[in-house]
Amino acid sequence: MKYTKTVFGLCVLFLFASISTSFAGKKYAEGTVSNGGSISGKINFKGTVPEPIMEDLNKGKNVEFCVKHPDTKAGGIRPRVKVSVSDGNLKDTVVFIENIDSGKAWGDAGKANFDFRNCDVDQKVAAVRKPSKAERKTGGIVKITNHDADTLHNPHGYSVVGASRKTLFNKPLPGQGDVADVTKNLARLKKKKDKHFFLQCDQHNYMEADARIVWNPYYAISGADGTFKIDNIPAGKYKVTAWHPYVGQVTREITVSAGADSAMDYELVAK
Repeated sequence: MKYTKTVFGLCVLFLFASISTSFAGKKYAEGTVSNGGSISGKINFKGTVPEPIMEDLNKGKNVEFCVKHPDTKAGGIRPRVKVSVSDGNLKDTVVFIENIDSGKAWGDAGKANFDFRNCDVDQKVAAVRKPSKAERKTGGIVKITNHDADTLHNPHGYSVVGASRKTLFNKPLPGQGDVADVTKNLARLKKKKDKHFFLQCDQHNYMEADARIVWNPYYAISGADGTFKIDNIPAGKYKVTAWHPYVGQVTREITVSAGADSAMDYELVAK
């Protein structure tokens, strides 16, 4: 009887492990792509463009230095643009393939260097990824650099889900030239839970940046004219999502043919 219960218990555990593995999804496998296709298009914005946030730098720290930011207006007010639209085209939208298990090598995809300069973050929207075991030791996936003399910055990284935030790292950068390599901190990312990376300076909370957490190298970020292109894609049918941290996202299905470009435009509507 004990033997029967033991066998039954092991079978249940094996079944549970198998189901859990299948739900977790496959890990992306790097390889080579022969005669790959591409996806290109434009991100269109519909609705009223949100007004910039008018930040009063006089209420923060390091006022004398921070007001030197080139965008600062009279009275120490700096407009912060969260949604950048030009002629109806939306900038800084991350377009990515969701359902692809293998293809081109990662290369520099999923890496980001956030520069803290003039009490601002140079790169406002990026894409970041979970590091491999080897990369946790070597670093280089995500770095933050303080370029401001005599100014303490404190980059604080989060995984954002709705209104909740999970701290990934909190690294003070006391002086100019200080660098925080937070690669190993991103090892906590989970594919089913983590999608939106948010970076903020705890000393100057108007210093912000966002990133989409990606699980394969097939993505692009729209330029000022709203255009994007993802290349070297194996032929097949894919779900492709266009995501903007402050507008929303749209997912569409597209078929990519070998050696050909597939056109796909997106329309994102103001919340």
